[in-house]
Amino acid sequence: MINAEDFIEEGLKRKFDFYTGVPCSYLKPFINYVIDSSAIDYIAAANEGDAIAIGAGAALSGKNSVVMFQNSGLGNAVNPITSLNQIFKIPSLIITTLRGDPEGPSDEPQHELMGKITPEILDLMEIKWDFFPSEKRDLPIVFDNALKEMDKGNSYALIMKKGIVYPHSLISKPKIKSLNTEEDCFFKGKIGKRKEALEIIQKNSKENDLLIATTGYTGRELFSIEDKPNQLYTVGSMGCASSLALGIATSSKSNRVITLDGDGALLMRMGALATIGYYRPKNFFHILLNNELHESTGGQSTVSHSIDFCKIALSCGYEKVVSAKSLKHLEEIMKEDTNELTFCLVNIDSGIEDKLPRPDIVPQEVAKRFKDYICKSNNK
Repeated sequence: MINAEDFIEEGLKRKFDFYTGVPCSYLKPFINYVIDSSAIDYIAAANEGDAIAIGAGAALSGKNSVVMFQNSGLGNAVNPITSLNQIFKIPSLIITTLRGDPEGPSDEPQHELMGKITPEILDLMEIKWDFFPSEKRDLPIVFDNALKEMDKGNSYALIMKKGIVYPHSLISKPKIKSLNTEEDCFFKGKIGKRKEALEIIQKNSKENDLLIATTGYTGRELFSIEDKPNQLYTVGSMGCASSLALGIATSSKSNRVITLDGDGALLMRMGALATIGYYRPKNFFHILLNNELHESTGGQSTVSHSIDFCKIALSCGYEKVVSAKSLKHLEEIMKEDTNELTFCLVNIDSGIEDKLPRPDIVPQEVAKRFKDYICKSNNK
């Protein structure tokens, strides 16, 4: 067995200083140590897929990130692993536990199948892996193997069996944060088409701004207006744009991080709002382009027509919430200097131009130039 401190301190020597994840009893010593550590940034994610995206955001900002969760949540992480980590070549060190270990002690019935297939799932996703080390002397080679893969842009995984890590008690207490729930800013009217809104957003973004566009027509339209190195088009991992942006905003505090979200995507992973609202990075600007449709998949209705996203954002801890009442108002909002976590609702009409182009730059090149842009902007 090893101490959580041994693993984490060995990782710090190699600049693994950003952790995110979802609890598992096997991971309890790790999570407790990380929460208490002043040397590590930790974000508690609402689900495993969000954790993958948060870790990817930190990696884009130059961090070596560690993502931890129970293997029952590995299925929840498959989409962002395969369509974000792997396609964009944004690596993280993934630690997944092995509940339902076929060679281990008896476990709950819900873990039986996943315990059998966890290694196979990692193999299918083309992620190299090893079992989590049980001896302190093995830690250097474990991190060397992980970094060897991560330097190629590939994630690396460790499968943790039960009883590998000594207990570690949690000292810290969660900080309870107040909510601004008095404000009523919901505006129902639609102000124009998505491309019109994107043109205003792009035109009024600043040199240090980073734009993360959700999958589907949003990224394609932003690209068609003008392709820029400070723009990331998340061609997959639907619903993960805001979590990706959270990882970036937490790790790149000198940049304003603008998320261009869609209502269908936001509804898919609404738990991310609570996570973002709790950690409250002041450089995070969340713009929701709401057309009440899954437009890029055929125009099927979402349930957004019956939801007040502004109240939800306020209830989750967003400090400033505003609705754009016109394209001119959106321009005014974009020109403001924001220094608090902000949510902006932009209700839009559906419709796209004929023959809307797709980005002609491959995802890993988009990620590389975006990461380079962050590095250069932070070194100015």
